[in-house]
Formats: sequence, C-alpha cells, structure tokens
Amino acid sequence: MPDTVPGTAEHPGTRPAFFAGRHPNRPGLAVFANAGDPPLATLPDLAAMLDDHGVDCLELAVPFPASPTDGPVIRRSADRALAAGTTLPRVLDAVAAIRPALRRLRIALLADWSHSVKGTDLGPFARSAADAGCDALLLHGLPPRLRAAHYAAARDAALPLVTTCYAVSGPQTVAEAARHASAYVYLVAHYGRSGTHTTAAPHQLATTLTALRAQTTSPIAVGFGIRTRADIAALGDLGADAAVVGSAGVARIEQALTQGRDPVEEFAAFIAQLRRPHP
Repeated sequence: MPDTVPGTAEHPGTRPAFFAGRHPNRPGLAVFANAGDPPLATLPDLAAMLDDHGVDCLELAVPFPASPTDGPVIRRSADRALAAGTTLPRVLDAVAAIRPALRRLRIALLADWSHSVKGTDLGPFARSAADAGCDALLLHGLPPRLRAAHYAAARDAALPLVTTCYAVSGPQTVAEAARHASAYVYLVAHYGRSGTHTTAAPHQLATTLTALRAQTTSPIAVGFGIRTRADIAALGDLGADAAVVGSAGVARIEQALTQGRDPVEEFAAFIAQLRRPHP
C-alpha cells in the first residue's frame, strides 16, 4: 500500500495515504455527512471533533435532491442542507477555511454530476476542489462517456480519486475501480439505498475484496449497512482497510436537531461508540 498521496496547489508535497495510520486488525473509519446539515457554520467544530476522535476521513457531500441510492435519512438531510442554501461554492469555501487546522482527518468531497457539476468543465472543477484543500473526490452519477475526461482532470489537478464498485460487480467494473483509485476504493456492500440493513454475504464481500486487492495498492473501504462497532470489526476480519458509516450517523444528527441538542456533541457520542474496542 502506498505511503503517500499527491499534494495539491494549496498543500504541496506529499501527505499520508488514506487510512495509513490504522491499527492492525482494526479498520480505519470514514463517516458521511451532508455539508450544510448540521449548518455549515458548525462544520469547523464538527471537523475538529472528528479529527480529535481519530476519524480518518469525512466524506463530505455537496447536497443534492432525490438521490436514487440514498434512503430517507440521508435524503431528509440533503433536503435540509439545500433549504439552507448550501451550494458547491459555499462548501468549497468552508473546506478551505477548515483544512489548515486538521491534523489527521482527510476530506473526500462527494459531488453529484447532474446537480453540482453538469455544465462546468471537469478540469476547472477538479482544480477548484484541489485548491480548496479537498483530499479526494468522489463524483456521483457521472455519465460513462465522461469517465476518461474525469480521470484525466483529476490527474492533472493532482486530486486523488475515490472510485466505487459493488460486492456483486462484474470483473470489468472491479478492474476499472481498482485501476483508477488513487485515494481509495469504496466497495458498496449491497445494491439498494443507504440506510438499509441488508448486506452482502461475507463470502461475497471477501471474494470482491480479494479481487480488488490483486489489482490495486489503494485502500479498500466498505460501506452501506455499517452501523456498529461489531459491523466494523467484522469488516476487519474480512480484510477491509476501512469502514464507511453513513445513515446511522446522519440519523444521530437529525435526532439532535429535532430535539434541540448540540449535533456535534451527539455525533461525538456516536463516534465514541464506534471507536470503543469490540468485545
């Protein structure tokens, strides 16, 4: 596994690779949040808290409506963020403001092509994300005809890429994800919407992990249906480099907002539960 990832214009040189500091037999941790939910003004506190708790990666989504791959929890989160006026430029400004203070936490920007990028050249878009201090990019819903241009734009901007495939993806899809992942491969545990409990059978995940491992030196993070420290430990047993936790954490933020509690404190309590050693 590589020890470093490329620098950017704002952060020249090299930086530690994603999930490089994880303990043996303990997967790294990435958590998902929609930028703007909780409000963007709280992002500095949220990011600092994740950094202090040893979280490896914040998958920070530029919110977009009616995601076909997201369940109701994340859809409601995106709707709240959009109603608050969260846009791609505002998200990039927020990342640029918080990035210099972070010690360990990496920020992987998740943007939807149709909602946030369509109509913009991929080159300037990738450069703007890199210049803001994003450590990686996951571009959702990109038409297949634009993939080559996307890969080239990210390479020219020295912006590491998160690629995706499913546990049941065919060999060609797995190979493409492995070939172009320069941040990490996001291995989606099952088809369907986020927030569901159904996950792929362990042997199916293990088979795909083995296939990816043979074709890439980038880390492999598994997400969808990951809710507890027991889930994370099980992924470690299968050989995953990291776990991605989404809906379960977003639900805690929603509960805090609904009940008038501090969403950063609520999310911190959730992270502490995930990070406790599994019995």
